[in-house]
Amino acid sequence: MELIQQVPRLSAYVAADDVIDHEHPRVRAVVKRLAVDHPDAYSYAEAAFAFVRDTIPHSQDTDDPRVTWRASDVLERRTGICYAKCHALAALLRARSIPTALCYQGFEALHGLVAVRLPGGAGWVRQDPRGGGPGAAARFRADREQVAFTVRPEFNEVDYPVLYAEPHPVVLDALKAARDRRHLDGTLPTHLPPTR
Repeated sequence: MELIQQVPRLSAYVAADDVIDHEHPRVRAVVKRLAVDHPDAYSYAEAAFAFVRDTIPHSQDTDDPRVTWRASDVLERRTGICYAKCHALAALLRARSIPTALCYQGFEALHGLVAVRLPGGAGWVRQDPRGGGPGAAARFRADREQVAFTVRPEFNEVDYPVLYAEPHPVVLDALKAARDRRHLDGTLPTHLPPTR
């Protein structure tokens, strides 16, 4: 699948905003810790991926009722669904000037991923920091993707090719409107409408 940048400027994929708040002290503290043993871009990206995948449980797996959406909050509360975990990973990578996009797969509900563009690499490669149990054991790869879930077109599942510099509005709106995770479970977006 050919991945398509929504924004032509690569600088948009290292920018900070209200969601991917990589200038926040909490994000910077994690970046500093990870960078000590991982000075180059590849090893740092792999360490950041493992950190988010392995130390921030997916809130559905742990039945955590809290809903997080801002990267610094995900890192502080150590919980989040796939979108929130992707926001945290994007912040950790962008803080080190590694271009990181948000992207999605369509199953019964949208699933969040990131795409990373490492220096000297072959281009964008999707990564899935969801973590979790059997069937969800994604690995960090710079040469090709190894995401947690493969879409099955015969079941109308979709790999969306667009790489977003910011969370898709339908995703962010659902996260912000959720009273708790159970409420969010009932309002998760099922597809990506065109961005507004």
